[in-house]
Amino acid sequence: MIEVWLIRHGETAWNAAGRVQGHADVPLSPAGIGQAFRLAERLKRSRVAFTTLFSSDLRRTQETAQALALALGLGSAVRTDPLLREIHVGQLAGLTREEIHARFPEFVQAVTRDPWCTPRPGGESMAELAGRVRRFLEQLEPGRHLVVTHGGVIRAALKEVLGLTGDAWRRFHVPNTSITRLELTRGEALSVGDAAHLEAWADWLSDEALEEADVQR
Repeated sequence: MIEVWLIRHGETAWNAAGRVQGHADVPLSPAGIGQAFRLAERLKRSRVAFTTLFSSDLRRTQETAQALALALGLGSAVRTDPLLREIHVGQLAGLTREEIHARFPEFVQAVTRDPWCTPRPGGESMAELAGRVRRFLEQLEPGRHLVVTHGGVIRAALKEVLGLTGDAWRRFHVPNTSITRLELTRGEALSVGDAAHLEAWADWLSDEALEEADVQR
């Protein structure tokens, strides 16, 4: 059995502003740090054991992974791998959707026609990203692996593992710090984009909510 828990990193200021990040080494925002610790608390309470903890080598994923390592007692056991980086967006880095449409209309037309094989200006295509993801997954040994990475990587992994056709890979919602669980041996998705720890009902995870509950009792 090879089970992979794919975690999207916590929110960054560029995420909040709608700016494309790619390989830009943007750190977590205060909100993203909070998301990472909420996820860490959820995983700690679950008592699920992981064989390894991997992370993309970009800062936003490493910061998320360190929060998980601290909660799960994995210490400095995070393994970084550049294969897990987000898609390389080239000249689009730092731009919003509106700016991309204004500055790169030919690219927008091309990627609308073929979203999988069209490379970003000076960067990668989703097909090229999927090649990296495939190489990473193929090297995994039997066990349950926790992998902190990026939204594009997770969508590419879903297409690869599930054998999706067409543009079905684009339809998945993958929020920051969400959990996507894949069983590689059977080619199954056990969950996709699970961010229940960020929902309003999950406020019991905060110290303030626990204190308020104690007062009410």
